[in-house]
Amino acid sequence: MRVTNLYERKKPVISMEFFPPKNEKSAVTFDTIIDKLVGLHPDYISVTFRAGDSSHDGSFQVVEQFMVDKKMPTVAHIAGYGLGPDGIKDVLDKFKRLGVDTIFVVRGDKPIDDNFTPHPDSFSYASDMISFIKQRYDFTIGCAGYPEGHTESESLEKDIEYLKLKVDNGAQYVVAQYFYDNKYFFDYVEKCRAMGIDVPIIPGIMPVYTVNMTKNLSKLCGATITDELQRRFEALDTDDKNDVLNLGIDFAAEQCRDLLKQGVAGLHFYTMDRSKSIIEIMNRLKKDNLL
Repeated sequence: MRVTNLYERKKPVISMEFFPPKNEKSAVTFDTIIDKLVGLHPDYISVTFRAGDSSHDGSFQVVEQFMVDKKMPTVAHIAGYGLGPDGIKDVLDKFKRLGVDTIFVVRGDKPIDDNFTPHPDSFSYASDMISFIKQRYDFTIGCAGYPEGHTESESLEKDIEYLKLKVDNGAQYVVAQYFYDNKYFFDYVEKCRAMGIDVPIIPGIMPVYTVNMTKNLSKLCGATITDELQRRFEALDTDDKNDVLNLGIDFAAEQCRDLLKQGVAGLHFYTMDRSKSIIEIMNRLKKDNLL
């Protein structure tokens, strides 16, 4: 399954992102969660890849689980931080043997491990890794975009220049980091188009699952918690998990309605390996005849 073919023939394309279970406890509920979300019939699934993981077995197993057991079109991520050229080829060869046609390329962050030593020839930028892969494989390649700029970039404009380089080097679609004001996304797309980036740019959707998670991830990813969202936080009992979850569902559903009405090519849901919020959001959008 090549993602670009989906974006050419269908609108909107719905995709959902999962990460491999980190331990036995999370693995217990993983099968139930993915069964529920696969039951919503997304157009494709994507599976993340932890930079610095010595075996990457979790990623391979989950990719195989979706492709073979669930018969779902699946995109495999690769995070190249710390991997040398041979390591990258080993990973991609395994994905190829599994039947993967589309990969999503990110640099990845340095693992939180004092004993981790990156390969001396590892790539410093996703654009370089994309070029390396494009010259050697026939994968369709996706990459990440940052509507508010990457946290390490000197400016949004400079970050868009880096995105243009990724596309010039072989990236064929972009999934945008999540945001809590759609204006960030539409302004970003406009600037990307002005820069000559003409591939599909897909908005990422991260519902509020817990207030602490939202605040911590937003600091890490550079996603602004808007005044509107902050007011909603202050208006509820943040210790009530259901209230917080419902706020997240309401807010994300509003975002998605607006994005779809303005003609986005698709929605990419960051599930965080949770099901309730995504199910409710999808059901609301279907009820509104937007899906």
